[in-house]
Amino acid sequence: MNTFDEREKSFEKKFAHNEELQFKVSARRNKYLGQWASQILGYNSDQEKEYIQSVIKADFAEAGDDDVFRKLKADLKDHNKSDEEIRNKMNKLNEKAKSDFNFLMTSSSPASSKSDFITA
Repeated sequence: MNTFDEREKSFEKKFAHNEELQFKVSARRNKYLGQWASQILGYNSDQEKEYIQSVIKADFAEAGDDDVFRKLKADLKDHNKSDEEIRNKMNKLNEKAKSDFNFLMTSSSPASSKSDFITA
């Protein structure tokens, strides 16, 4: 394998790794958003778990965050949450998810498995 092939393979590997990281951060953010919204909606523990999964699944409707935003906006329409407040919460919880993930990556605990980011 020549140097060019090695560099290409390295870039492909890095790209795949970055995409996986972004997926995990988004799933964690969506979990936090589901927790936040379910508190506003007054859900019990079982309802909260179901709702969190529905927020995570909503993110698969299309690329980007608009699908999650629309779900939250529709679900919170009777609770006086502005678009700006929802978007700010999404941004804040995205930063929290990134921070959590960076912490998990630097720790040596087994808590950084994929299932940690998807399950409630």
